[in-house]
Amino acid sequence: MSEPVLIRITVNGVDYERSVEPRLLLSDFLRNDLGLTGTHVGCEHGVCGACTVLVNGDSARSCLFLAIQLDGAIVETAEGLGTAHALHPVQKAFHDCHALQCGFCTPGMLMTTIDLLRKSPLANDEDIREGLSGNLCRCTGYQNIVRAVRQAADELKVAQTDEAVS
Repeated sequence: MSEPVLIRITVNGVDYERSVEPRLLLSDFLRNDLGLTGTHVGCEHGVCGACTVLVNGDSARSCLFLAIQLDGAIVETAEGLGTAHALHPVQKAFHDCHALQCGFCTPGMLMTTIDLLRKSPLANDEDIREGLSGNLCRCTGYQNIVRAVRQAADELKVAQTDEAVS
């Protein structure tokens, strides 16, 4: 068995220093070591998207990374988005549009949506569907999820416009 390796990682704005086994997956580190169970583990092969987090601003499947690969990285999970009393605009849109059912895929959908909205104009619903195509939901037909992404995109555009004016 290999010796534990010391890593320094920032998760949701909090700095951590931990000794981890070299073969520990990021998803397991987040869930078991940090108690951030919002990162769901589905397929464990990077196919379903349930474990999607943001690593240095880019969406990534946490089941495909070893925790030691992220020494010095900045990781954002669903727990870092908002609170029950102050939802992030993407969380609010998913709530408003009833874009979840069982909720298993939701954290990965939220994190993927945030990455998409930061990087893509999402000109139409086809762009949204393409952007979310790596995240699987077994409960919905995706219509409400697409509506939620559209609403969040519109709300974030308005917020950016308001900031530019002020």
